[in-house]
Amino acid sequence: MGEPASIELVPGSIADLPVVMSLFDSAVAWLNQIGRSDQWGSDAWGGNPRYESFVAKIVEEGELWFARIGGQVAGALVLSHHPMPYVDPASEPEIYVKILLSAPAFRGHGVGARLLDHARAVAQEQGISLVRVDCWAGGEQKLVQYYTGQGFIPVARLDVGGQPVQVFEQRIPEALQ
Repeated sequence: MGEPASIELVPGSIADLPVVMSLFDSAVAWLNQIGRSDQWGSDAWGGNPRYESFVAKIVEEGELWFARIGGQVAGALVLSHHPMPYVDPASEPEIYVKILLSAPAFRGHGVGARLLDHARAVAQEQGISLVRVDCWAGGEQKLVQYYTGQGFIPVARLDVGGQPVQVFEQRIPEALQ
């Protein structure tokens, strides 16, 4: 596989909720195929009012970005200035990565890394020196390893509805003031 020549980033809006839900559905299907249904369940998120409402609120309150490769949606990112409800707010301004998804067809192409680079760039442009994200911390810790590999430092471990969640932070040097 390897990183593609070009990952285009384009802004999205709440009108793109079906695209985001489709990314969740493909991620759930992929996770089930590899035996990780304990992460996001085994049922599709699209068409489920509870999940759609949850994701819609995140998208409405945040800043949605899509990664595209060859015109196809390869991933999605939602940034916010506020953490998820189960995470304590930071004592300073922050960019919080609320959604980071890569389409299974584009795994291994650097989509997640490119979207995280964008989150860091947004923080820097806004003069914010803290980027945080959280992830499911169960199973083989692959997501925890991914985020530490992206330069994030684990700062808190939470229990959210019986599921382990790891919160990370990353300092952005030379944030533009």
